[in-house]
Amino acid sequence: MSASAWPRRIFLLLPMAFVTLFLILPLAFTLVVSFWKRAMLSMQPAFVLTNYADFLTGTRLAVLWRSFLVSIEATAIGLLIAYPIAYFLARKARPAATRIVLLLFTVPFLVNYIIRTFAWTYLLGRTGPINALIMALGLSRSPVDWLLFSQFAVLIGMVSSYMPFMIFPLWMSIAGVDQRLIETSWMLGAPPPRTFLRVTLPLSLPGVFAAVIFSFVGCFGESAVPIILGGVGYQLIGNEITSTLDVLNYPLAAAMSSVVTVAMLALLMLWYVAFDLRSFLGKILSWRPSA
Repeated sequence: MSASAWPRRIFLLLPMAFVTLFLILPLAFTLVVSFWKRAMLSMQPAFVLTNYADFLTGTRLAVLWRSFLVSIEATAIGLLIAYPIAYFLARKARPAATRIVLLLFTVPFLVNYIIRTFAWTYLLGRTGPINALIMALGLSRSPVDWLLFSQFAVLIGMVSSYMPFMIFPLWMSIAGVDQRLIETSWMLGAPPPRTFLRVTLPLSLPGVFAAVIFSFVGCFGESAVPIILGGVGYQLIGNEITSTLDVLNYPLAAAMSSVVTVAMLALLMLWYVAFDLRSFLGKILSWRPSA
């Protein structure tokens, strides 16, 4: 091996070591603990399936199902909002305007996540501006109670939290579609709606699937939004795991976390198998800003 090859190998080994130390090993330890037994306030090494049986039966299974449905709903709503925005930025807006808008979408992340979520309690509250607008328009004579501490509020919190994450992969994928393919479709007589359905949308599916993963994974493991916006008794799998940790039932919490992690890994593997990553990133990697 030449001397010049060693630095390249070292730079490759550094991220691999980081991922192994701070991601793979903790996940592996969580999986191991999920088979242990709870012993009073501690846990005892063993190999039992009791924790998985407790998780997949009773009320916890209902919480898992509710989390799945809410995550799908929030992801679908976010996709309906994010795709038109990304399409406009990729196909209609000037490059300078696109850079500014994409930068603005990162601004909310400069504010603490909990503070952003708590802001919705004021906006959706009985004395908040949304209720005031509803009464001013004559849509209701009294404040609307279901805006806050409801599944509606949880959906609003999740969409506002994770929809910006969807913009970027969608924009990258749509911008990566070869403009010559779209122009060829027009030359062959296809109207713009058909060109979008037959050319742009299919070729942007890798970005769509990536956006869905980003949103669904975040929503499925969400713990703060259900507590702040869902109200007392509203449980999703994220705060169910937190509640289990609060009573020091670490093996059960590890089993719940393992099931969620396996589901997320299955989604990632599906994306990896279904799509060619080069078709998703190829053109963007060579993109250069222009005036």
